[in-house]
Amino acid sequence: MIWDSRTPVTVIGLGAMGTALARAFIEAGHPTTVWNRTPDKAAPLVAEGAAHAPAVADAVAASPLVVACLTAFEDTRQALAPAGSTLAGRALVTLNSGTPSGARETAAWAAAHGARFLAGAVKNVPSAVGARDTLLYYSGDASVFDEHRATLEVLGGDTVLLGEEADLAALYESAVGATLLPALVGFFQGAAALQARGLPVSSMVGFSEAWLDMIKSLLPVYAREIDSGDYSDAASSVNLFLTARAHDEDLTRETNVDTTWALPLHDLVRRAADAGRGDQSIAALTEVLKRPRAA
Repeated sequence: MIWDSRTPVTVIGLGAMGTALARAFIEAGHPTTVWNRTPDKAAPLVAEGAAHAPAVADAVAASPLVVACLTAFEDTRQALAPAGSTLAGRALVTLNSGTPSGARETAAWAAAHGARFLAGAVKNVPSAVGARDTLLYYSGDASVFDEHRATLEVLGGDTVLLGEEADLAALYESAVGATLLPALVGFFQGAAALQARGLPVSSMVGFSEAWLDMIKSLLPVYAREIDSGDYSDAASSVNLFLTARAHDEDLTRETNVDTTWALPLHDLVRRAADAGRGDQSIAALTEVLKRPRAA
């Protein structure tokens, strides 16, 4: 490896994702320093060429670019607190879950310590880190993104700056991530129903993939309806979805599968119908989800 030509990087946090990030930097030839609260987690990466810093301040001091991959923004601030004075003049990139307010607090905290801040999110699993089509998006200090873009692209070929507001990546992470648990639980419900009939779950995977592709194709249509506020083209109306509750109840009786997780969703559909939106597109649920802002 030609270490001299690559930007040194420090990775803070060596869970599954942090380890994948560090490994991608190592494989791309970046001098990589790692730190974790549990030092033993660094051993495999050290064997692959990383340097292990026993103290977080030493880890931060080792590189101009510090990538933190901890659970949430508060965890990042707590972990880096002993290295606060060392952050001055460095670029701090966070790749963790969290809220927009957490991102704003961390941006202010980083600025108070003289660091330039960029918040980001990895929109894929650890095994996909480094792939050409893996998406990572960032928000915050554009100078960090511009200066270190080539280094950050080591983590995924689809690398995007959303804007200079530090909380945008966290906002999009929350907005996009909202689809994950309902989609997965829907799949798990279907899996339980098939097993109740003695059928293998693997037999439905191809059909589920086709179904998700169909849903994917509808997203631009629904986005246009929501952006325009025009829900009159009701190819899939609110009233159509009202029948789903009865179907779930029948499924429960036949298979003994618990479908109560979907009750709040059915209630949302009913509220939309009660509000006079029954003949409108199902995308009109967006308007029901909006709460009036406090005065």
